[in-house]
Amino acid sequence: MPMASSFAVKALVALLAAASLASRAAALPTPDRRQTISVLTQPQIAAFKPYTHYASTAYCKPNTTLHWDCGSNCQANPTFVPIASGGDGDLTQFWYVGYDPTLEEIIVGHQGTDTKKLLPLLEDASIIQLPLLSTLFPGVKSGVLAHSGFAGSQLRSASGVLAAVKSGISKFGASKVTVTGHSLGAAIGLLDALFLHLQLSGKTVRFVGYGMPRVGNQAFADFVDGLPISVTHVNNKKDIVPILPGRFLGFHHTSGEVHIQESNAWAACPGQDNTSDECTVGDVPNISEGDADDHSGPYDGVEMGC
Repeated sequence: MPMASSFAVKALVALLAAASLASRAAALPTPDRRQTISVLTQPQIAAFKPYTHYASTAYCKPNTTLHWDCGSNCQANPTFVPIASGGDGDLTQFWYVGYDPTLEEIIVGHQGTDTKKLLPLLEDASIIQLPLLSTLFPGVKSGVLAHSGFAGSQLRSASGVLAAVKSGISKFGASKVTVTGHSLGAAIGLLDALFLHLQLSGKTVRFVGYGMPRVGNQAFADFVDGLPISVTHVNNKKDIVPILPGRFLGFHHTSGEVHIQESNAWAACPGQDNTSDECTVGDVPNISEGDADDHSGPYDGVEMGC
């Protein structure tokens, strides 16, 4: 299975960095913000593996995810029952929804940055923060802002995802929904987790993302942190993407970081943008000290891509 192209990752980083400079001129373990940095045990790391494969699966074309015939990623979660899939990998990132009877939850997966098409890369570089649409995110204050490109991508698949999730809940009696994705797919996924939490009554929604860029402003990060949504975003070693867009542009990560260190230890980093050198912000203070090749993985042996 080919990994997500390092060329595309470097192009993504270059676009985000260039936009940043221009703007300057112009029961997964969830880290507790009150705790110190801790190292995950091997069983805790292993608990991520199904979601890692689900995030990687989102790179596969909708006709393969709808029939669950996408090679090793689909084979890694063999009991999965697909419900719907969509997207064209261009204007709308691939997505899929289904039910995992082993985990007893609905799974929502979003494609990361397509390595063959430019439009998603341009969206990643559109460093404009806008309020969330009240029709999708009822009750969210206007000061809660998100990256316009990420929000636009989430908007284009929102209705299809919600309909499929509701269908799965009705058919399988599910009470839990987990949203996952890598790179751009993680950014869309975090917004989707917030969206689904606000749209679904009495359901448990959580998010597990990989190599996620910053999605919104400080008010956004604080708002998400204050909700009963379990958020975990896993960063691999010297990956550059999680430190973009820059904090000086007003972007901030939510809490919930897990950082895979050079030793392959997984560190749970409490708080938002933890500056310890055991966590991404401290380990990769700027793009010149990072490595774009770490973006695709491996995440406990899994390289992202289809």
